[in-house]
Amino acid sequence: MRILIVNPNTTQSMTTTIADAANRVANKETQIIAVTSSMGPVSIEGYYDEVFAVPGLLIEIAKAEKLGAKAAIIACFDDTGLDAARALANIPVIGICEAALSVVSFISQRITIVTTMERSRLPVEALVHRYGMASRANVRAADIPVLSLENPASNARERLREEISAALRQDGAEAIILGCAGMADLAASLSQEFGVPVVDGVSAAVKQAEALVSLGLSTAKRGAYAPPVQKPYKGLMQCFAPNIVLQK
Repeated sequence: MRILIVNPNTTQSMTTTIADAANRVANKETQIIAVTSSMGPVSIEGYYDEVFAVPGLLIEIAKAEKLGAKAAIIACFDDTGLDAARALANIPVIGICEAALSVVSFISQRITIVTTMERSRLPVEALVHRYGMASRANVRAADIPVLSLENPASNARERLREEISAALRQDGAEAIILGCAGMADLAASLSQEFGVPVVDGVSAAVKQAEALVSLGLSTAKRGAYAPPVQKPYKGLMQCFAPNIVLQK
């Protein structure tokens, strides 16, 4: 099966990190297609960035479905554009925050998500509530810009370790979720270092995508995720009218 993973920011090096994490856990029969959005911010840190990341990721999902992808994953922990993508696509679309929370719910009761910046913590908290995990999951920000994860000279990884250590001491966390796709390559080493399960949303999403495809399940296309109403869009957004996006 072919599974698309969209990095909805425009930083190619982060896509490489994401693709490596996905390929490590994918079945032999699974082909991972990892793409970088062609438009939008270089990183997604807060509500404003999210909005401008959505058009590019929708184009990539529509294109991949047309080329035979069986599922799509949005590799941003804000689950950027997830509802819009599910309405547009006929294949399953998975957000890595929802995937990580679903997986960790099977193996622990008290969970801490460690994300990047304070401005990113608040949207993630909202997702925790939306996904029904507010009584079990705490969210911390390590105060590290997303792109600093790409810089070996930064102290980003040390700050991440400090926040995980604090989560174990202060939150009573039994498992940790890494709250950024750019952390996808760190889960195994951090789990070994701290002696607790550390879940990466990219890997969790790959396994859930494989399961949905194997089960023959896709997004319900009535109600909330019914196909978009066909209508003209105007101005700069003209090319994002549903019928045009699906033809790309």
